[in-house]
Amino acid sequence: MAPFEASSGWDARLNEAFAAGDETALAEAYRQFAPLVHTLALRSLRDNAAADDVTQEVFIRVWRSRSAFDPAKARLPAWIVGITRNVITDAQAASVRETRKVLAAVELSPDPEQAAGHTAAEVLADRLLLDGELERLGEPQGSILKLAFYDDLTHSQISQKLNLPLGTVKSHIRRSLSQLRTRLEVDRATS
Repeated sequence: MAPFEASSGWDARLNEAFAAGDETALAEAYRQFAPLVHTLALRSLRDNAAADDVTQEVFIRVWRSRSAFDPAKARLPAWIVGITRNVITDAQAASVRETRKVLAAVELSPDPEQAAGHTAAEVLADRLLLDGELERLGEPQGSILKLAFYDDLTHSQISQKLNLPLGTVKSHIRRSLSQLRTRLEVDRATS
């Protein structure tokens, strides 16, 4: 199949070209729909870096799953929007899982019913212990974890708030949690 010429609008010929595996059809789809995908992701995730990641993931999935695309059932733009919704949902779920991991790593429970068995003094003592350990981490690690623990912010939100690259935030959290886990295990062993 001969490559098509870029056109000003999306048409059935482009659907067929994409379904046939024409990379220029993917390039045209990206040119036309990446801004829409990015906007949808940004509105849902409220983080530019996360929206960039979603946009990239959408077009990777679009190309990898092109054999599932049936131009008789849908136009490519509608199919791309459907994939975008799935990728956004996946990104949101990953953020929630990461927050739960952070909370579990220091044995803080997001469920008030689980904390009901602890006395107010125990909860306060744990909070003071955690506050002290967060202070010992230094900056920016202490601030990053406080935003994650106390303000319940996602990695992307922390990155934005502190004006740090997302990868840096994730690295600080991973290393800091490891340090906290080790210190808290030592503190519990000695008490």
